[in-house]
Amino acid sequence: MKSLNQILTRMGARALALLFVLSLMQGAVVFAQDTHQVPPARSTQPQPQRTDPKVDEVTKAQSSVIDKIEATQAALVSEFDVNGLKVLIKRRAGSQTVAAGLFVRGGARNITPENAGIENLMLATAVEASANFPRERLRSELARMGTTFGSSVNYDYSVLSMASTRPNFDRSWEIFTDIALRPSFTKEDVGIVQSRLVASLRDDQDDPDTYLQRLQERAVYVGHPYINRPEGTAETVARLTPEDLRRYHQQMMQTSRLLLVIVGDLDAQTLRERIAASFGKLPRGDYKPQPVQQLAFTAPSVDITQRAIPTNYVQGIFAAPPLTSEDIYPMRIASFILSQRVLEEVRFKRNLSYAPDAFLGSQGANIGGIYVTAVDANQAVRVMLGEITRLQQEQIDQDDITAAVSGYLTNYYLRQETNAAQAGELAQYELIGGGWRNALSYIERLRAVRPTDVERVAQKYMKNLRFVVLGDPARVDKRVFTSQLGE
Repeated sequence: MKSLNQILTRMGARALALLFVLSLMQGAVVFAQDTHQVPPARSTQPQPQRTDPKVDEVTKAQSSVIDKIEATQAALVSEFDVNGLKVLIKRRAGSQTVAAGLFVRGGARNITPENAGIENLMLATAVEASANFPRERLRSELARMGTTFGSSVNYDYSVLSMASTRPNFDRSWEIFTDIALRPSFTKEDVGIVQSRLVASLRDDQDDPDTYLQRLQERAVYVGHPYINRPEGTAETVARLTPEDLRRYHQQMMQTSRLLLVIVGDLDAQTLRERIAASFGKLPRGDYKPQPVQQLAFTAPSVDITQRAIPTNYVQGIFAAPPLTSEDIYPMRIASFILSQRVLEEVRFKRNLSYAPDAFLGSQGANIGGIYVTAVDANQAVRVMLGEITRLQQEQIDQDDITAAVSGYLTNYYLRQETNAAQAGELAQYELIGGGWRNALSYIERLRAVRPTDVERVAQKYMKNLRFVVLGDPARVDKRVFTSQLGE
């Protein structure tokens, strides 16, 4: 089974940017004695701040490196406005493919409890047919060129995406603009896509891991805009009509709501003219993006849902810093180290669970947490909370940070191999990360993290976890889940 971290990773690097990628990637338990010793709490008295000249010099040097990397990478990106439409074009000389994404701002804040899922259904149906390209003609054209269209949604934004070869880009662009601006939304097309989505949503409770995520969303997002899932529910999606989609499409197709990102070996000025002749003719509208309300938990909690299954599924969530915060970089390191430690302590040393995990998301209102499946959920959670306390009270070594960054480097560069991944990364940071330039210095900012930063963010964020448990209530001691040390 997959943890939330694994699900986020499969759907996209650092949670949500790679939802864009066009492939739409987007055991037995042996009881062991708990020998983990929690270190004594440190004094909470404020300590005098000291300035180390050598550390200051290192910081200045790191800042200089970050600035140079940003400048070098930024030179490859053209940024301009077409009638209120923000456009980012990254040129990759010699690339034989092109990726494009039309992103719709707002995500969960665009929808209501009554029409949740409408944006997902709208985009998924749009790629079926358009005014100038009926279903059969569209499929024939795409098959001939090897062009791919897709769509995806998340809590903060959605995307209509395209991937094509460079020789076929001109024709692919013509079709892409037509499905984006003039989708057919025929009764037949809507019905086919709607049936597929409803069937998938009705299966949510069949898989324990998926059901655990639904339970977690209800516990974490109560009173927050994210309570309206962009995918909707089987009931809300089933009620939507072709006319609902047409009205919603008209509301969303305003340049102030959109972001266009293109990556490939293309001339920005030529593209600018084409964009002006297509998306540039949309009404500007008056949409003004606002930061999403951040999550805050003032006390730990445990919600248990009974299900007769061999093991208990457990997940605990804490409020995490958004991508716009400088705390996100030490938090990435802290989460990585915690994931390694819980794997060592829970799986390898005690055999309490096959796949314990710690994770950190990439949302506008961000979350992190721990996940485990275990027969003895109490012992597993006690050990995992003990590792959080250890991270809060025992300062890590700089070597730990170096190792964590090295691990990120491999995965990060592998994820950035495709144009689609790079487009998704630029879009994520432009929409919820404080601007696309922040995507260019990610690794260097991780390298600039110090042990004191990791300890500080662990203390600041890894607390007041909201737990959900799917399994046997009789085998869950709530006191274990809510007795995190160091609170």
